[in-house]
Amino acid sequence: METVIGNPLIKALIILLLLSATTAAGDAPFIISHKKASLTRLKSGAERVSVSIDIYNQGFSTAYDVSLVDDSWPKDLFDIISGNTSNSWERLDAGGILSHSFEIDAKRQGMFHGAPAVITYRVPTKVSLQEAYSTPILPLDILAERPTEKKLDW
Repeated sequence: METVIGNPLIKALIILLLLSATTAAGDAPFIISHKKASLTRLKSGAERVSVSIDIYNQGFSTAYDVSLVDDSWPKDLFDIISGNTSNSWERLDAGGILSHSFEIDAKRQGMFHGAPAVITYRVPTKVSLQEAYSTPILPLDILAERPTEKKLDW
């Protein structure tokens, strides 16, 4: 048995098989998504949340039927002002970027912890839909009492 494994031809064949298996597994889309939110105080008692979600395909092939759903904004706490909390695209090419944004108004004061958005996509070599998640947002202190900033400090 030692002479079979010690044979350089057998070693080269094993390495070739391992490399081809690694390459085949790495030939799929690899979706990374970043979700960010920022607060804008409009007037006393009103604050707008601007949300943007960027989706990156860091893999080596195209992702098809890409769909984004962000259901982390309860309707009893937020009103949609512009855009939608979901969107879909036909494809996301390898190395490509998709961006989606929307604005919502907060109805109540308090801390809000948003969940990640869900991205689903289809890979031609697999039957089932694939799922990816965005990064979660940092906690938002909505309508918080903020001290006034000093504009000039002599």
